[in-house]
Amino acid sequence: MLLAVDTSTQWMGLALYDEAGVFGEMVWRTRSHHTVELSPSIAELLKRCGVAPHDLRALGVALGPGSFTSLRIGLAVVKGLGMALHIPVIGIPTLDILVAAQPVQDLPLAAVLHAGRGRLAVGWYLAVDGGWQLQEGPQVMSVEELARQIRKPTLVCGELDRESRQLLGRKYRNVILASPASALRRPAYLAELAWKHWRAGKADDVASLSPIYLHIAESSLG
Repeated sequence: MLLAVDTSTQWMGLALYDEAGVFGEMVWRTRSHHTVELSPSIAELLKRCGVAPHDLRALGVALGPGSFTSLRIGLAVVKGLGMALHIPVIGIPTLDILVAAQPVQDLPLAAVLHAGRGRLAVGWYLAVDGGWQLQEGPQVMSVEELARQIRKPTLVCGELDRESRQLLGRKYRNVILASPASALRRPAYLAELAWKHWRAGKADDVASLSPIYLHIAESSLG
């Protein structure tokens, strides 16, 4: 059984995954209460699914980009669990979690996360060998800059507020917006990616594992 933990932004998520697939999942929006909500939520998910801590064989964690403070909270909890249970930890970039939910198409893909003050963290992907592969980024830009950079049909997925979706939607000939439901960052995809890495023997060094930080002032992150 693998436990996945995503605290990248105000959207938090947990998932349990094993050979049969998704065993349990929780996704919710916090109000910067990552510290007080994370550990009790892990305990609640394990209890609901009838899983004991000693049943866990590996841990997956989202590395960002995102809020540096919330990412550090998630990493600290996962590292503590990993060391206490003597099980491997696998870190996955947060934008990779977003794109994993999108059907592979012969189109470029822009995956986005909130970076505060109207800015977005953007990663550019292309379909390579049947899967999405990061080509450039993550970069920080405004939604207006993102719109200007899209000059040909491009799929856009991720965390977008109403105003951003409306602005990008004006470029309907080139911007193909993923639906809000398909753009939700689900921890089950984090778990699936981490599971594949772990089964391939690609666990990370717990001591050196750190967040992907875009060097934005913490006060501007959401």
